[in-house]
Amino acid sequence: MQDKVLILDFGSQYTQLIARRVRELFIYCEIHPFNNPPKSIEEFNAVIFSGSPYSVRSEEAPHFDLSSIRGKLPLLAVCYGAQYLAHFSGGSVNPSNTREYGRANLSFVQSEETFFDDISKGSQVWMSHSDTIDQLPDRGLLLASTEDVKNAAYCIEGETTFGIQFHPEVYHTKDGKKLLENFLIKIAGIEQNWTPDSFVEMTVKEIADIVGDEKVILGLSGGVDSTVAAVLLHKAIGKQLHCIFVNNGLLRKNEFESVLNQYEGMGLNVKGVDASDQFLKALKGETDPEKKRKIIGNTFIDVFNYESKKTPGVSWLAQGTIYPDVIESISVNGPSATIKSHHNVGGLPDYMKLKLVEPLKMLFKDEVRRVGSSIAIDPGLLGRHPFPGPGLGIRILGDITTEKVQMLQEVDAIFINGLKSWDLYDQVWQAGAILLPVNSVGVMGDERTYEKCVALRAVQSTDGMTADWVDLPYAFLQKISNEIINKVKGVNRVVYDISSKPPATIEWE
Repeated sequence: MQDKVLILDFGSQYTQLIARRVRELFIYCEIHPFNNPPKSIEEFNAVIFSGSPYSVRSEEAPHFDLSSIRGKLPLLAVCYGAQYLAHFSGGSVNPSNTREYGRANLSFVQSEETFFDDISKGSQVWMSHSDTIDQLPDRGLLLASTEDVKNAAYCIEGETTFGIQFHPEVYHTKDGKKLLENFLIKIAGIEQNWTPDSFVEMTVKEIADIVGDEKVILGLSGGVDSTVAAVLLHKAIGKQLHCIFVNNGLLRKNEFESVLNQYEGMGLNVKGVDASDQFLKALKGETDPEKKRKIIGNTFIDVFNYESKKTPGVSWLAQGTIYPDVIESISVNGPSATIKSHHNVGGLPDYMKLKLVEPLKMLFKDEVRRVGSSIAIDPGLLGRHPFPGPGLGIRILGDITTEKVQMLQEVDAIFINGLKSWDLYDQVWQAGAILLPVNSVGVMGDERTYEKCVALRAVQSTDGMTADWVDLPYAFLQKISNEIINKVKGVNRVVYDISSKPPATIEWE
């Protein structure tokens, strides 16, 4: 049976990072909200409590019944979790004199303590709290301190329970991964058996068992997620899988044809449907970003539903949903209001009457790529930048017309092809161009122009949750800017977006 770790989410912005760090140790883990834990906690081999934006002293503090965990399973309580254990178990938590936020260094580490194996005095950690533990809980033993935080880490005598006031999951805690390794492997004794090969073997068997001899239909996008999902499904059920690739008129230049050609050699049963006119007609005159997303999403469902009926006997709909989408949909505060409205997590229109299968729903984006590599998917497909479901529809600000789509397709093609020819494509996580709803004055030859401005965007990220802009070479930007202005009629100005996420999003709508 697969060893697994339970991460109880108390609303921390870093909870997903905890899961990612655990997965990097080849250990399977699941995130569950503290107010909706799994029914069988005893099935897990260890538990990690996340941080929280709340104070344990607040009336709004999240509470959890510890009786099913304390003394029964190895427990690591991070930040809020550590303060919670102290505050409600005989210790005391009070406001710190100053907000303890940012880098700090361990000034004391308890010797011969397995929890801190290979982590020495001076190691950098990351703090993020306004309260501090003044007194340890009953039977609490001090394990580490910083100059400003005496009780930075502790354990509870007679239990495999540990509390830390810093965040091991963030990059700035230099030995954070090592600390998690010490806790999960050396103390909890968890097997490192969460690998791409083990995932493929387990998932293929599960799909075959669940689907049986019934037919499955999958909407392909040409992206990494849907492609890996398709190959896994094909391995499990073969010709019972039917794939549909819909052209919504908002794809990249020549993408519909090129993606179909790529799929042709993969043995998948793929049907291409050109519905671009239908989408563009539905979008005519609409400028509101949210309404555009809903129009694109609803039109896709209509087209997909119509095409799926041409394959009789379909019982299942497959989706390339990945774990960040699932986490958002089961957030601490209920289904997240921030889920992109074009994305369909865990639900379908009632009229489709199909059961749902999501082979990738427990994977992060980088894990999807590793799984894809293990099942020999072409590196060119696996290395494709993420592309949003609504496509260029959310990169054209304002109303969408055929002319605007064609203009942006040309700009985007110059940008993406330029990244490839300069060997920059693989250094970028996602890139694209945005057509702005403004005209600006320019001079071309001896003539004054009043034409469109486009913004180029290139970011580095691992899963899209956070992102930094890429410092592309000035010579490259200069060449691409000139090429766009010279070759794309209607554009006379190019700008480069140097915003990071947060506060800006990767997409503009």
